[in-house]
Amino acid sequence: MVKDDLRIIFMGTPEFAVATLQALVKNNYNVVAVVTQPDKPVGRHNSILQPPAVKQYAVEHNIPVLQPEKMKDEAFIEQLRSYNANLQVVVAFRMLPEVVWDMPQYGTFNVHAALLPQYRGAAPINWAIINGETQTGVTTFFLDHDIDTGKIIMQKPFDIADDYNVEDVYNGLMHLGADICIETIEKIIETNGQPDAIPQEKLIAKNETLHNAPKIFKETCRIDWKQPAKNIYDFVRGLSPIPGTWTTLVDPQGKETVMKIYETAKTELKTEQPEGTIIVDKKRLYISAANGETIEIKELQISGKKRMRAQDFINGQLNWIVNCNVLQL
Repeated sequence: MVKDDLRIIFMGTPEFAVATLQALVKNNYNVVAVVTQPDKPVGRHNSILQPPAVKQYAVEHNIPVLQPEKMKDEAFIEQLRSYNANLQVVVAFRMLPEVVWDMPQYGTFNVHAALLPQYRGAAPINWAIINGETQTGVTTFFLDHDIDTGKIIMQKPFDIADDYNVEDVYNGLMHLGADICIETIEKIIETNGQPDAIPQEKLIAKNETLHNAPKIFKETCRIDWKQPAKNIYDFVRGLSPIPGTWTTLVDPQGKETVMKIYETAKTELKTEQPEGTIIVDKKRLYISAANGETIEIKELQISGKKRMRAQDFINGQLNWIVNCNVLQL
């Protein structure tokens, strides 16, 4: 097989996927069409349709775009077949039915933002950081019936520094994902469409615990102040800057206010106060955690206010914040 034999369908939606599509185009691969999510209604009255990042890139480069509401729709399936693609590449997209992933001659492979079999699911970057991992990576694997369980083609590791948040890891894996996609296709070409692929079961060590990466919801992002400070520190950076962690403050009149927390710092400050107690010391804001530990709040946003550094917030709201309590779970 040679490079010119390939006719590729690319499937993806967010910015994370654009880097891989861009790599395919820049390396002169024949991307015959792009499949992405329908345009999303935005604005005050949902009156504006915002196209996915992948669609915007595809349109700029004159690549046909398909935006099916349902992946099993017969009209979409026939349209997909009409492109006669022999390879499909998936990055940050929805689950595909067998009729779609089994269509091309050389299969469909996915670029996943984790070192499978760890962190199968929709939010692998978030959960790796939340769990305090020091390394993650990207994996290419062939799709099969169950989500993120197919045979692995290639993997590339990525180190997670202790101060990295989701944005830092996202950006690193986005470019690493583009690299591994190109290398995976080169491997497919070199092997005439039959690259060595390893069943994930062979990569699971005895007694190894597999961590999943389920979708993130609002309630997922609520801070539990009864956790050790290190766990809270990892939790905050694992959900920052988007969607952001949160807690609820209660003032002396019983009014509840949501406070989002975007950045924290480790501290040696100890306290005998109960978990969730707000402490202001030398214009620094702390909240007590488990075992007498505290964690410093560096960046926050009170409901209805702008996002700001904690010191700026204290300068304007000191009397209010010191009289608030954290509403516990």
